Parts: sequence; C-alpha cells; structure tokens
Amino acid sequence: MDLMTSLDHDRKSHATVRPLTAEDIPWTRELFTERWGGVVSVSRGVAHDTTALPGFVALLDGERAGVATYRIAGGECELVTLDSVREGAGAGTALVDAVAGAARAGGAARLWLVTTNDNLRALRFYQRYGFDLVAVHRDAVARSRELKPSIPEIGLDGIPLRHELELELPSRLLRLSPTRSPEC
Repeated sequence: MDLMTSLDHDRKSHATVRPLTAEDIPWTRELFTERWGGVVSVSRGVAHDTTALPGFVALLDGERAGVATYRIAGGECELVTLDSVREGAGAGTALVDAVAGAARAGGAARLWLVTTNDNLRALRFYQRYGFDLVAVHRDAVARSRELKPSIPEIGLDGIPLRHELELELPSRLLRLSPTRSPEC
C-alpha cells in the first residue's frame, strides 16, 4: 500500500490529465501571474520560465483544474510548479502522478521540488503524497528575490517568506506504477 492510499485518498480522483499544449499557455500565464506574480519561478538559484517547460493540465468536468510543470536534467526531475484551482478534487494528485510518470519515462532517478516556508498547504499535500523533507535552504528566498523581485517579504498566512524547503519523493515511490490503486 502506498502512502497516498493510506493517508490521503479514500476516494477516486475524477481528474483527467493531458500534456500541456501551446493552447494552454495564455491560461497558465494568467494563472501564474495572478497567483505567483508572473511566469518566472525560482528554485535553488535558478529562474525558470514556466511557459517554456513541459507539463500537464488536469481537467475536471472538462474544465482546466490545475497545471504542473517540470524539468528533467542530469537524471533528476524537478517538479517546478504545481497549481490546483479546485483544491481537494484530486487534480494535484493526478498532476504529481503524471509528472512522476514523465520522470520515470525520462530516466530520472529522483523527483524533487522546492517550496517556501510559508506554503503550509503545499507542505501538507506533498508530505501526505509521500515526499520527504530533505533540506532547508536558509534565507534562499532573499537570493531568489534578486532573480524575481516580485517575491513578497510576507507570504501566505502572514508568515515571513525566507527559506526554501526541498522535498523529494523516495525512489521506492517513484518506481510505483503510474496508475494508482482505485482508492487514490
């Protein structure tokens, strides 16, 4: 039994996932600008143009319900962005499953991501999915602001935005079949 089955998902997701296409770029640009201050995402000192990355779109009832972007390099896959516009409906899980499948298909031995110290909902979601916290990069957000000045000083829930938290999916979970059990 995997962690998501035992911890988080007692109902089957109704989300379907498809690859991100050029037709999705205006929507993702608007979404990322509204929620994250632009299409640039910074992690570990690298600025990513999220509109230039491969990714997936989750659909619920035929409507876009979320998006994930990633990059594969050096045998690793970084989940660069994950955004669900209908939280709790399974879109995020379906998107992470799709990125894990792309990581496996791309030969990646590691799936990892960075979030910030204020993003408590994301930390909850990722840990329930099975990701482990592997590093705290103290004061990294100050360095990220050099690449993306729009990053605010105060983040979600009034928490000062200071640190990058690095999480990774243990290799035993990355190797799981891309199709989860019906309980997910």
